[in-house]
Amino acid sequence: MKDIVETFRANLFAGKHVIVSGATSGIGLDIARGFAALGAAVTALGSSAEKIAALSGEAGLRFEQLDVRDREAVKTFCAGQQRCDVLVNGAGIARGGAEWDEDIFLDTMEVNLNSQFRLAIGLHDRLASAKGSIVNIASMLSFMADPGVPAYTASKTGVLGLTRALAHKWGREGIRVNAIAPGYHKTDMTKPIWSVPFGEEAVSRRTALGRWGTTEDLVGACLFLASPAAAYITGMCLEIDGGFVSGNPLEA
Repeated sequence: MKDIVETFRANLFAGKHVIVSGATSGIGLDIARGFAALGAAVTALGSSAEKIAALSGEAGLRFEQLDVRDREAVKTFCAGQQRCDVLVNGAGIARGGAEWDEDIFLDTMEVNLNSQFRLAIGLHDRLASAKGSIVNIASMLSFMADPGVPAYTASKTGVLGLTRALAHKWGREGIRVNAIAPGYHKTDMTKPIWSVPFGEEAVSRRTALGRWGTTEDLVGACLFLASPAAAYITGMCLEIDGGFVSGNPLEA
């Protein structure tokens, strides 16, 4: 993380308020840490009181419990924010073959897609006042199909459409909306794959860089998209997969 953060000006986000959902573990937590390291005041959202309690000593991060599926709770949270310069929609879940059950399918869509819309709408006025930026978390499955996770695949594909729609809806107000699409990164969600030799090797063989990604590999792109260096970039999705999607599966 140190090398990534030091690529940017030390006080790049000083005086800015960054809100990150899904920020009590994995990708969201490291993204929140990246913004805090560059001077931002970061509100890190998560649904688990246990995880929040364990992370309460993190410097530069203010944790708040929020179930992003709860419409009224999200409205109350957004109404209580005086400022928002950057919103990172990082909340996400995958439930494997169970997603073929309709209730689980719809609940997964609530977390992965609907919550991104809900937070963006709720924080719109603050983002407009700040000429702010939204970074949505998509996935390599925004471009591929995985029948094992139909809701995850559908929701992450939907994130691309939402990103483009919001970018064009709010662009004249100075709000930029982009997405990043992680590939195979070592997180708790992907542990069933990378924790066994065959899974780790199969992904590494197809990936151009020859290795799995880490959560830290996603931080720099997120910081860039939220920075002045990306002032003329909106409605775009940056794939951060080490070259996995572009690889030839027949050679893997």
